[in-house]
Amino acid sequence: MSITHYSTEIPGASHWSLRVRAGTLMRLTDLSGGANVGMLFYNPDNLLERYNAPDTLKGQHTFKLTQGNCLYSDMGRVFASIVEDRLGWHETVCGNSNAAQVTERWGARDYQGARNDWHQNGYDAFLVELAKYGLGRADMAANLNLFSKVATDEAGNLQLVEGHSAAGSQVALRFEMDTLVLLHTCPHPLNQAKAYPYTPVQIELSQAAAVDDDDYCRNFRPENQRGFMNNALYHLGK
Repeated sequence: MSITHYSTEIPGASHWSLRVRAGTLMRLTDLSGGANVGMLFYNPDNLLERYNAPDTLKGQHTFKLTQGNCLYSDMGRVFASIVEDRLGWHETVCGNSNAAQVTERWGARDYQGARNDWHQNGYDAFLVELAKYGLGRADMAANLNLFSKVATDEAGNLQLVEGHSAAGSQVALRFEMDTLVLLHTCPHPLNQAKAYPYTPVQIELSQAAAVDDDDYCRNFRPENQRGFMNNALYHLGK
């Protein structure tokens, strides 16, 4: 059992970022059910290197993400591995909600007028965090949506699967390299709830166990072995 070194609760409609060291375990818990955690990764030592959703999916021959999958940068390195997952499905194709979507579905509420009951959107939430590191709109990448599952209807349209994540659902990421993590708890872009969903998430940080040759994520796909080799070469050159 790993010892938690840091724990915080991120309310709904909020955003957060942190430089996470290699070897850190990040456990996220959906506290009330129906959470969506938009997440982006950047290399803090080279902010041009960032999470690559297409390579993450096609390199592992999957549409969904779950335990065993690795989250790749656009340099073929592994930012993080999904080492635990109670849901079996997290999506990384639908992107972010934006101000126009949120206003159309739930009405406009800004922080100045509504404080913590405002209607924040994922795109603007990421922009706030990006600005803290000298980044902006041009640096936005396709993001991961933890706790969210999508499916197609008979016409082939993507829809958010309601009730996918129950209260207490967890996913844990082991970081394989130093990573700048940006996240928000704003609604998934396909969320059709009648009321704006405020879904808090708990984040716990601890020290991950060492990665050995029999590691599940490392051997989940042959491509992942190459990703870990790319990480090893990168760390040798630092």
